[in-house]
Amino acid sequence: MPVTVLSQTSTVALPEDGPLLASLTDPASRTGTLHIPLEGAGDNRTGVWECTPGRFARQLKNAELMHIVAGSCTFTPEGGEPHAISAGDTLFFPAHTRGMWEIHQTLRKVFVVFADIPEQ
Repeated sequence: MPVTVLSQTSTVALPEDGPLLASLTDPASRTGTLHIPLEGAGDNRTGVWECTPGRFARQLKNAELMHIVAGSCTFTPEGGEPHAISAGDTLFFPAHTRGMWEIHQTLRKVFVVFADIPEQ
């Protein structure tokens, strides 16, 4: 089984996804994603994602694990207090987490998005 090593994850080139359709700011935040196929991960998705400054609602219904490698932001969960987040922080989002992202400085994260969404 091959091991994938990304040297200097905070600077590796990412394919551009374009403007974030859910952006609430003008100009719209832009994103890039490097999807990393991971043998044995089933339908779970893994990779590196980046987003330029802006504001938008969390779009995923899936549970997600992320580690921030660069940038800073605030995430405010629906009905909760804001969380100041910066490089070095690790976040665990339960399925169906809703809230608002405010990206202050271009944010880059390593992520695992879990395929199974438990029913609510």
